[in-house]
Amino acid sequence: MKRAFSLVEILVVLSIVGVLAAVVTLSVVGVQQKNRNAQRSTHISIILNAVYQYALDNNNQLPPSITTATTSICRTTAATCSGLIDLSVLTTNQKYLPSIPTDPSNTSTTSTGYTIVKNSVGRITIAASGAEASTTISTTR
Repeated sequence: MKRAFSLVEILVVLSIVGVLAAVVTLSVVGVQQKNRNAQRSTHISIILNAVYQYALDNNNQLPPSITTATTSICRTTAATCSGLIDLSVLTTNQKYLPSIPTDPSNTSTTSTGYTIVKNSVGRITIAASGAEASTTISTTR
């Protein structure tokens, strides 16, 4: 009598391997999303700190380009900032920032993937529009 695996045994093993591969893949994707969201949160804090450091150095005046309408922030390397908030005053001579941080998943050549708005009393809110895993990432100060 020859020893061999039956078709059922092979299918069971392949099914188990497939399920394990799917579980590992989903775990890795979840970790990557959490890492990108953590990076977004850090970027928002960095930008907000730079904005307020600028205000402290300029008689409590925020960068003049910040408006009361929620608008995307322009990339440091963008050719034009038309329709976007230009925070280049923060990167001039790298005084407050070497460059404006960009969302890790953003592919735009003009926008950073972050939005900024000033409310009626001068408080600033910066948000990450590309947050993953149904997460809202924003900071108001």
